[in-house]
Amino acid sequence: MTALNALIANASALGRGENANANANANANANANASAADEAIRQLTVCNACRYCEGYCATMQAMARRLTFTAQDVDYLSHLCHNCGACLYACQYAAPHEFAIHIPNAMRDVRDESYAAHAWPRGFARAYANHGVVLAITLAISIAAFLILFAATKSSAAPQSFYAVLSHTAMVSIFLPIFSFALLAMSIGATRFWRSAQTSASAPAVKEATHAALTLKYLDGGHGDGCPNETDAPSHARRWFHHATFYGFMLCFAATSVATLYHYAFDRPAPYAWHDLPKFLGIVGGVGLIVGPLGLLVLYLRRNSSGGKSVDLAFIMLLFFVSATGFALMFAKGTPWLPYTLAVHLGFVFSFFATMPYGKFVHGLYRGLALTKFARERRMPPALVLKD
Repeated sequence: MTALNALIANASALGRGENANANANANANANANASAADEAIRQLTVCNACRYCEGYCATMQAMARRLTFTAQDVDYLSHLCHNCGACLYACQYAAPHEFAIHIPNAMRDVRDESYAAHAWPRGFARAYANHGVVLAITLAISIAAFLILFAATKSSAAPQSFYAVLSHTAMVSIFLPIFSFALLAMSIGATRFWRSAQTSASAPAVKEATHAALTLKYLDGGHGDGCPNETDAPSHARRWFHHATFYGFMLCFAATSVATLYHYAFDRPAPYAWHDLPKFLGIVGGVGLIVGPLGLLVLYLRRNSSGGKSVDLAFIMLLFFVSATGFALMFAKGTPWLPYTLAVHLGFVFSFFATMPYGKFVHGLYRGLALTKFARERRMPPALVLKD
């Protein structure tokens, strides 16, 4: 209530014309010095008094079930948020109003802190949060350079298969440990997030949450016309680019899984013809992972013309380059460029695996858990009573 009382006092002072500029400057300085959670609590307190956007999305609906907010509450609410911007353009208290309400940015900042708070090891997450693009690209280039040196020792003849450059056993030896580490780190992070949410799951809640996540139910602007981006014009562009990215990734993962099955169960190692299931799934998924991230990058830069969060840009760039170099690898078959194309592709794949637990990728996992809690809450009687 301290934040709300301060806001009421400032509003009263403004109404009386008492040092309005000083109050505005003091609020701006206080907001800049507050932690992401404190700033989110301040803004949500104002939103909860207004509730104009109450039905827009899961974030606002979950907010309306509370009178006060803790750091755990805003952590949970931040992962319900799609950062679509519909509430920003509808808000009467957004800048230049002195309350300076900007829920999408507030939720984004809390999410960035959430990645580090739940991550294992936490030090990796903090380094990635501060230098995401630099670390991702540097790691990719370093691994690629190592593999290029290895490829240079091979025959200069044009290989027909990347296994002629790097054996299947060698690939497994390189990538299985880093992939296993990523799974372990994400599992620990998800467990920490779920414990902080202080809730339980049920079959109906999991079903509802899965449907909402797979269909991006709450990325419709609250009215079904889509979300704004750099202007207040609604559009479904972000929804479709998100779908292309997610399902493209899932198809590529399915292609890798089927190829593994072919290799070990049916003794059918790569390469495969375009009509074989692993190659077909990989091509379709790869197209999604080029169109989706490229579209999201354009929308992101339009909205954040002065630059964006390093972890967001690093994630989008890695997805795009993994897919783009994968297609380049396909066309380099039978040429002297195959070893070097393979090295660059595997460098980006390694970097992607290594950074998975510390940025935007893990938001998808946390969001699924947050939607499960939200679905669970909706099935429970309100905790608020009249005396509150």
